[in-house]
This record gives sequence, structure tokens and C-alpha cells, in this order.
Amino acid sequence: MISNKMVNFVKNSSAIRAMFEEGNRLAKLYGAENVFDFSLGNPNVPAPEAVKTAIREMLDEEDPLVLHGYTNSNAGYEDVRQVIADSLNERFGTSFQAKNLIMTVGAAGGLNVILKTLVNPGDEVITFAPYFGEYRSYTANYDGVLVEISPNTEDFQPKLDEFEQKISAKTKAVIVNTPNNPTGVVYSEETIKKMAAILEAKQKEFGTDIYLISDEPYRELAYDGVEVPYLTKYYANTIVGYSYSKSLSLPGERIGYLVIPDEAADSEDIISAATVANRILGFVNAPTLQQKVIAKCINEKTDISYYDRNRETLYNGLKELGFSCIKPQGAFYLFVKSPVENEKEFVAAAKKYNILIVPGSSFGCPGYVRLAYCVAYETIVNSLPKFKELAGEYFK
Repeated sequence: MISNKMVNFVKNSSAIRAMFEEGNRLAKLYGAENVFDFSLGNPNVPAPEAVKTAIREMLDEEDPLVLHGYTNSNAGYEDVRQVIADSLNERFGTSFQAKNLIMTVGAAGGLNVILKTLVNPGDEVITFAPYFGEYRSYTANYDGVLVEISPNTEDFQPKLDEFEQKISAKTKAVIVNTPNNPTGVVYSEETIKKMAAILEAKQKEFGTDIYLISDEPYRELAYDGVEVPYLTKYYANTIVGYSYSKSLSLPGERIGYLVIPDEAADSEDIISAATVANRILGFVNAPTLQQKVIAKCINEKTDISYYDRNRETLYNGLKELGFSCIKPQGAFYLFVKSPVENEKEFVAAAKKYNILIVPGSSFGCPGYVRLAYCVAYETIVNSLPKFKELAGEYFK
């Protein structure tokens, strides 16, 4: 008999993954070219050539016992962490050192590490809808309580008035994700400054430390010159979680890091505890080969012009057909308003045309659907006639 907690996790298993698996089933029936799968945020742009080169060079030149062995510290290779710290300092005017970074098994591993480090049973973790649905599971892993701030469907910037009201003496952390999955919205500097001021005031009111966790797998995927604020510059108790899954198209390699600045309250204790959490959660250390790859490829970037073309083509195509959505500033998702109140009915209708999309209720925002446009350009172009047929059911 599985645990009671896992019964609920299985019952509420990811709608995104389920839709992706449905896409594989339909592809076998109708051919992959006739299935338009916008379900999973799986990068369709290859990793930079420098990544392949770095792997080959290290396999030829490095001591395999070192390259494939445990790291001396569960936080990861010190030289790799210093390379990343130097890069962040150059880009954002920060002053991090190797000790401020912990290499993690992607951003997901990093979020679990920091929540394990901070959250006691019953502590509250606030996030802003729409949000990545796994935040529910990650918080529940440590018997925390996820508190949702309802969505602002005008521009999808956070509802700061509701946020201020819902912060309590039990609030331990706030998770923000910008550029955002699923909307592609970048939280403005004005928003971040107001959020920081609210948090500072609430810390004083309750006499507690509230940590702002910035989940940043999409930081490098920003369009039209938009600036993505680096949150440690605005609020001292900020912890950053990063992943190379999207910026270097390495989602399956599971490599990322946490930044725990000296300015954060109890930073030394948090760094020590997070390093232990990395071990006792079973990660032990982040993949060693990939740590070395990152250090060699620190200035490499995925070519986001590919995603930008997809963004423009899909956004303009759907708008012309009568669908409503805001234009994303980052990431690789469109968050489209469902033409019917129950978006799951719309998801089912789309499936009749072999179009696979994810209901917004999976992200705490019913009435919308998410489309991941990190697919082949041909998939987008070939899907538009099918979207036109689908639109015909709703827009006369």
C-alpha cells in the first residue's frame, strides 16, 4: 500500500506530462507530422556546439576518476561555483563568491533543496497564479502550505494588494518565476520594488524572516530587449534558483544552482543546511560532468531567435483567428484565453484536431490554456489551419 501522501500526488499527477504522453500515442496512430503537440516545455533548439566540444575534450583529457566521481563538497566543485559567481558579478554587479553557490540537480532539485532547508510543517509558501504546478508538490514534500495569490488577468503582473493581505506570521517563503511559466510575462522592476517594500514591512511587523525564492530557468529567454531584474539587488533575503535546461537546451542533464547571498538572514546556516539537504534528499551532488561543461561554456547561449520566430508566428496566427492572449516577453509559452469558461472543454475540442494544449487550471488559472512554442517551426505553420478549424467552432 503506497503512502497517503503519494495517493494524492498520483491522483493529481501532472496534466502536462499526461498530455505529452497522449501526444506520443496520437503520433503512432496518425503520424508525428499530423500531431501538433504544444504540451511540454522541452527545448527544440540544440545545445550550442561548444557544449559538445567541451564534453569531448573532457572525456579525452580529464581523469575519469575525478570526472565521474563524487565532488569533495556536496555543494559541487569550488572552481565551477567560482566561475559562475564571477559571471554573475560581471553581469549584475553582485559580489558573490563560490561559497554563495550550491550546484543542484536542475532548478527543480534546487527548489526542493531550499524548501527542505527553510520550511517547517505548517509554514506557508506564497506564490502568484498562474504558476508552475509542481510548486504545490514541492511545498507539500516538506508539509508546507502553498498560499496562492489569484491571477491578475489584465497583464499577469502579481496582485500586490492581495499579496500584502495574505502574508502572515507563518509565511516562510515567496516563490516568483520571471520570465513566467505559463504566461511568458516578465515582472517589471516597479513590481519587484513594490514587492520588496511589502516584504520588508511584513518582516518588521511579524518579527520574522521571509525569503524570496526567485525561480529562474527562463532568465536568458527574453525578447525585444526586455530587462529581467536580478532580484538580489532589491531584497536582501532573496535566494536564486537557476537551471541550464533552457538557456543551454540541457533539460535532461539536470544541472543548475542556488545562489544564497551573504546579505540573506542566517546565510551561513542556510548555506550549510542547503549543502546537507543536497545530500540527504538523495541528490548527493549535481552531475559532475555537467558541472565541468558549464564552467567551460559559461558565456554560451542558446539561439533564441528560433523561439522568437515561433513566438511571432503563433501569436499573430492565433490573434488573427480571434483568440485572445497577451504577447509573451520571455520563456516559450503562450497563455491563451479559452473561448469557453471551462477550459478543459476547449482542451478536449482541440484534441479532435490533434492539437495538444494544457489547461490553465494546472497552473492555478482556470479559463486559460498554455501552448509551448518550443517546437519545430513547421509544427506551428502546419497547425494554423487546424487552429482555424477549431476557431470555427467558437467564432462565427
